[in-house]
Amino acid sequence: MKKNLTWLWSVLLCGPVMAAAASAPTAAESSDGLKAALNQAATVAINALGRTDGFMSNPEVRIPLPGKLEKAAKKLSKLGMGKQTDALQLAMNRAAEAAVPEARTLFVDAIQKMSVKDALAIVRGPEDAATQYFKGAMSDKLTERFMPIVSKATANVNLAKQYNDVAGRASALGLIDQKDASLDGYVTRKALDGLFLTMAHEEAAIRKNPLGQASALLRKVFGALR
Repeated sequence: MKKNLTWLWSVLLCGPVMAAAASAPTAAESSDGLKAALNQAATVAINALGRTDGFMSNPEVRIPLPGKLEKAAKKLSKLGMGKQTDALQLAMNRAAEAAVPEARTLFVDAIQKMSVKDALAIVRGPEDAATQYFKGAMSDKLTERFMPIVSKATANVNLAKQYNDVAGRASALGLIDQKDASLDGYVTRKALDGLFLTMAHEEAAIRKNPLGQASALLRKVFGALR
């Protein structure tokens, strides 16, 4: 099984084995290399997003008002209500930035508990296979951890209650999705989307350029298997 694991890393992740058998990483090193890669991807994503302007200054993950309310906000801005809508959007992104660091301990625990079967499924999968694994296994736990932090942050914005009132009516009219009718639920969902998207980018980068990684273990494991 250990030999098969090393061989699968060779073939499925990085192509033909170019290193001699004596210099090839052991099965234990291959397993540790995978976990190191996952830890790195999670750490990069959390550090990038869990800080001031981590969401707000990144167009790829910035949280807008949902659905057609975003278009309505532009019209309100022309009517002199731009400050209110801007304040709400800033509060939503600040809430996401405050919540993301809570993911760190959950990811560490999940990586430590990852089974060989799960690891092999990730190896066989696409460049975001690990991210998709975490998304399926951890979304509920992350939502539970994020929601109180988001709620506390949005409670400080006077427009939060008005959002829920307006969004509830907008949902009934089909202007936004039902799942977006709650401000806290919407922000939490978008925070998770941004976290997993950023993780997927980092995971893909590690797979494509293992020799460019700072960790000696990552260079040995992924580099020898190219």
